[in-house]
Amino acid sequence: MQTLLIIIQLIVSIALIGVVLLQRSEGGALGMGGGGSGLGGLFSPRGAADALTRTTAILAAVFFLASLALTLLALHGRPESKSILEQQISPAKIQPFMLPKRAPQPVRPATPQAPQVPTPH
Repeated sequence: MQTLLIIIQLIVSIALIGVVLLQRSEGGALGMGGGGSGLGGLFSPRGAADALTRTTAILAAVFFLASLALTLLALHGRPESKSILEQQISPAKIQPFMLPKRAPQPVRPATPQAPQVPTPH
């Protein structure tokens, strides 16, 4: 079932990209439509724009529903989880970097010593 939904999601995504690119934008872009509207109906600039808008809305709805279905399928097998605030943390689970740091030890000044000179044998 999940594989079928992923395939549908992929096909709808590609179709949605294509339909959006076909639409006429403010600057013209790749939009369909143009001069003569001799055929009327669907192939007129207004008819094509309405059909593309309707197709975009339908594809967007299918994309949204497929996304919801995939999410519900992914969450179906999970055990019910608690809120982060409701969970109890055991000390064994605390990471070492999360533990409070010890107070730094005072630094003792170094006492000057004479350099060691090797003695001849």
